[in-house]
Amino acid sequence: MQSISCQKSFSTLAKRAGGAAALLAIVLPAAWAGEARVPYVPTPQEVVERMLETARVGPSDYLIDLGSGDGRIVITAAKKHGARGFGVDLNPERIKESNENARSAGVTDRVSFVQQDLFATDLSEATVITMYLLPRVNVELRPRLLELKPGTRLVSHDFSMGDWRADTQFAMDTRDKYSGAGGSSEVYFWVVPARVAGVWRWQIPVRGKPLPYEVRLEQKYQVVTGSAWVAGRTATLRDVRLRGADVSFHFTIVVNGAPVKHEFTGRVEGDGISGTAALSGDRIQSQVDWNARRAVRSASANGAPGRAARLSSGAALN
Repeated sequence: MQSISCQKSFSTLAKRAGGAAALLAIVLPAAWAGEARVPYVPTPQEVVERMLETARVGPSDYLIDLGSGDGRIVITAAKKHGARGFGVDLNPERIKESNENARSAGVTDRVSFVQQDLFATDLSEATVITMYLLPRVNVELRPRLLELKPGTRLVSHDFSMGDWRADTQFAMDTRDKYSGAGGSSEVYFWVVPARVAGVWRWQIPVRGKPLPYEVRLEQKYQVVTGSAWVAGRTATLRDVRLRGADVSFHFTIVVNGAPVKHEFTGRVEGDGISGTAALSGDRIQSQVDWNARRAVRSASANGAPGRAARLSSGAALN
C-alpha cells in the first residue's frame, strides 16, 4: 500500500501475525486498483470472545463476519452463544477451512461461509456485524453500515471508522508468552443509530390542557443536540442520548408562569417517536404518553449537513 496509514496498519497486522505471509481475501473499492488484498491475520481467540461478549451476542442474533478467515468468529458465536450467521471471504482456501472447522464444531446447521466480495454482500438481515479490516475499508463500508436497521451492533478488531466515534472502545494484551507474537488489540463497538435529525412536533396535556411542543434535533452519528419550543419559550435539550432506536432527553421550561422539568424517553420508528414523558414542577407531577411526528427532516445524521426536507403525511424516512 502507498498511504502511510495503510503502512501502519500492515505493520500492526504483521506484528500480530509474527511475520506470517498469508492473505486475507477481500476486495477493496475500485479506487484501490492494484491493491486488492491485505494480509490475513486471525483474530486471537480471546479477542473473539470479548468482541462477542461486548456485542451481547445471543441465540436470537444473526451475525455476519466480513473477511471471515478461518471462520472462528461465526463458529464461536454459534457454538458458545447459540447465534446464527455466515462469514464472507474471497479466498477459497479460507472458505474450505471454515466449513471444515464448522463441521468439527458441530454448528453447520447454524452457520455458512460465502466466497464473495464483502462490498456486494447483503447485510440487511444482520443484527451483529464483526470485522477485522483496514481503516480505509471500514470508512468505505461506513455509509452502508449506517443504513442498517437502528440497533444493529458492529464490532471491529483493531481499526476504527474514521470520525464515527465508537460507543465503546478498549485495549487487550494478546501477546503470546512463548513466541512473543501478538501484542495489544483494540476493540471498537458501535450501535447503528436511528436517524432523528429534523423538526418533531407533538402535544401533551399540561395541567389538563393540551400544549403543543416542537423540538429541533441535530445529529452527527449517535451524538444528538437540540432545542425545544413550548408556549413561546425555548430551552436547550440536556443529556440527549440516542442508542439504536431509543432516545431520551430532558429540559426545563416555564409553563404558565412556573418552571416545569420535562423528561422524555421514546423509541424511534421512521418518522415517529412514541414513549413517556415525566413532568415535574410547582403543583405538577405527572407521567403521560407522547407521540411525536417529524415535520421536517435533515440529512445531517452521518456528519454531513444536508438540505432540510418537509415531510408530507405518512412520508417514509428512507
